[in-house]
Amino acid sequence: MGSCFSKKSKRKFEKELTPTSNGAQNTTNNNAEEEPKQYSWDKRDKVDPNDYILKGAKDTTIGRLPGTLNGQQLVIQDCENCNIYIFDHSATISIDDCTNCRVVLGPVKGSVFIRDCKDMKCVVACQQFRTRDCKKVDVFLSCATQPIIESSTGMKFGCFQYYYPDLAFHFKDAGLSIFNNNWSNVHDFTPVSGETNWSLLPADAAVLEYVPVPDSESQFKSVRVLTDASRSIVPLTRGGRRKESDESCLFVFFSGDYTTANARKLIDEATGKGFVLIQTKEVSVRPEDVKRIFQSDAEDLTELITKGPVVALELNGDGVVEACHNIAEEVFNGTRVFVSESKNTSTVDVDNFFNFADMQMGL
Repeated sequence: MGSCFSKKSKRKFEKELTPTSNGAQNTTNNNAEEEPKQYSWDKRDKVDPNDYILKGAKDTTIGRLPGTLNGQQLVIQDCENCNIYIFDHSATISIDDCTNCRVVLGPVKGSVFIRDCKDMKCVVACQQFRTRDCKKVDVFLSCATQPIIESSTGMKFGCFQYYYPDLAFHFKDAGLSIFNNNWSNVHDFTPVSGETNWSLLPADAAVLEYVPVPDSESQFKSVRVLTDASRSIVPLTRGGRRKESDESCLFVFFSGDYTTANARKLIDEATGKGFVLIQTKEVSVRPEDVKRIFQSDAEDLTELITKGPVVALELNGDGVVEACHNIAEEVFNGTRVFVSESKNTSTVDVDNFFNFADMQMGL
């Protein structure tokens, strides 16, 4: 069967097949002169892996300033007698074969893995924390999940205490809540019968006694660091230490613009009166879980829990329930909160909420 062309179409077709001066056929698309297609991954800034490795340093101060990691992973290796400051958020951090170093790690979205290290003193905020084959490591820790040690001895843990101006933003960028801290709930993956591989640091342990602030000669001198526990981004909790009183109170703030600020205000008010903060949690509650947690108050609270995660605090001390009711009326008047009704029900309130939160978080 023959093909039909108009005269105009035929001339155009012949032109397209006419060899060019260099012997190549001319085409209407002129593909030889087109720019190659750009994909999204071609447009990304090229990453030099060497920018994300700190290796072989000795007797010096090293690290990263705010804005230099921006969520990348970091490797720290073979360092000795160093002060290491990571004032930025990151994806994951591994620390291997380091000795006698003082380390500060800004919020880590994923895991911090410390291996084959000894005589270390650290300040760490992360989603997951794990050590393997380590000896004598002291850690001021904020960890969203249960910390794990493996084949490690002489491990000591305290509650995270630290501040620098960008730290709150770095927690947010790393997807971490300052209220979800399981620092004292340590799991020993390789326990030895009759031996204790880990313990808690003294309740009054201060970060500055373990990890110094950057000195005036280092590149980090411009970062304003505060180590006072009262200024810490993460609330200082008693954790797994024995409670001094049989009376605790559950105090819950519902999602809103000032939830974090209100929780901090409560902590200041309660601790200023001599009460102790045992634990905190930030967790989402589904309508079907409200009755199990709040029991007789469930109907009034169902709508509030749909607005976002709640922040719950356990405060401890003789007379704490009455004191919390007074604080709620005097300081948070007009703000919807949940406070244990009486000391007779408060223990059940605390157990119901924090058992639920632990199950939700897989602890």
